[in-house]
Amino acid sequence: MASTDETAQADQSDSPTASVRPRADGVAAPGARMPRWLPRAMVLALALVALFQFGSWAFHQLTGLLINVLIAFFLALAIEPAVSWMALRGMRRGLATFLVFLGLVIAVAGFITLLGSMLAGQIIKMIEGFPEYLDSVINWVNTTFNTELRRVDIQEGLLHSDWLRKYVQNSATGVLDVSAQVLGGLFQLLTVALFSFYFAADGPRLRRALCSVLPPARQAEVLRAWEIAVDKTGGYLYSRGLMALISGISHYILLAALGIPYAPVLAVWVGLVSQFIPTIGTYLAGALPMLIAFTVDPWYALWVLVFVVIYQQFENYVLQPKLTSRTVDIHPAVAFGSVVAGTALLGAVGALIAIPAVATLQAFLGAYVKRYDVTDDPRVHGHRRRVPGPGMVTRARRLWAPRGPAPESEERTTA
Repeated sequence: MASTDETAQADQSDSPTASVRPRADGVAAPGARMPRWLPRAMVLALALVALFQFGSWAFHQLTGLLINVLIAFFLALAIEPAVSWMALRGMRRGLATFLVFLGLVIAVAGFITLLGSMLAGQIIKMIEGFPEYLDSVINWVNTTFNTELRRVDIQEGLLHSDWLRKYVQNSATGVLDVSAQVLGGLFQLLTVALFSFYFAADGPRLRRALCSVLPPARQAEVLRAWEIAVDKTGGYLYSRGLMALISGISHYILLAALGIPYAPVLAVWVGLVSQFIPTIGTYLAGALPMLIAFTVDPWYALWVLVFVVIYQQFENYVLQPKLTSRTVDIHPAVAFGSVVAGTALLGAVGALIAIPAVATLQAFLGAYVKRYDVTDDPRVHGHRRRVPGPGMVTRARRLWAPRGPAPESEERTTA
């Protein structure tokens, strides 16, 4: 029996599935197996890391597409009221969306055509008058510094200079880059137009598909948020369009009074650029009229600058608060902060959609925030509560009055 027990013990020790007990010091003995859950945990961890890396790479590659979809969504929200108005009167939603887009394309194309013709005319005028400008500069230099410069020598020096040759080579290389950027911009514009068309034409179907995966209580909240977004985006564009109209008319009166050429086109340029390009739009809008006015008379450019600055203050402190309070209902400080934040996150696109997005979020959250009646306290209106006491004159007299001798009790204490 002893030999049989020893044989069984030897077989158990040689078996690969034999369990090995850890030693008393807590370290597993040599030949111990790893836990069964450890390989699966390692595989799961590696899979999660790979999935995270793939998701980051895909998000980085699709950032441009997501931004275009976001622009298209807000554009669809902007034209939603016009499309819905036509659809309620019996027109098919797809046809109504097409007509709205056609009107936008005609307006933009007409503006670009007028602006391009104006710029082309000014460039041709500057090129034709360049010899006269050059002669006047040369005469001023010769008179001031007692030199004998000639226009022919300057032209020959420029034509045979290495700087001009390098500039032409760099320009030829840059033409290809500009062409690629133009093609990329046209593709992005086409992408935004297609997505916005589908969002506007299939708006009811999109809302129905979104609500079909939500419970009834959530469906009401989603539809309410959608309606608020449409109202705020449309109100924002309405207020901007109205301010662009007022700005264009005001600048047109000034430019026409000064006799600046292309006054209507410049007025439209100032109105649109100053309102729909945040932060720097005012400076870009005023630079072109100033440049055109400078070609007529340098003093006219100064008058245009003064008018642009004064009108900007009037718009910021009088016109814009009244219009936005009725359409967007957002504080100017919040609007400015949202534009800065949107620019930091998404650049120019974020600056454009920041105000309607924040207005929508503010209106949606305001519907669920419980409000209370404010107590009738003077401090609410900015008035400090006065405590009865000596006035300022009495305090000043006490401060500067000479101190008398100490009382007898204080003298005894000191002694």
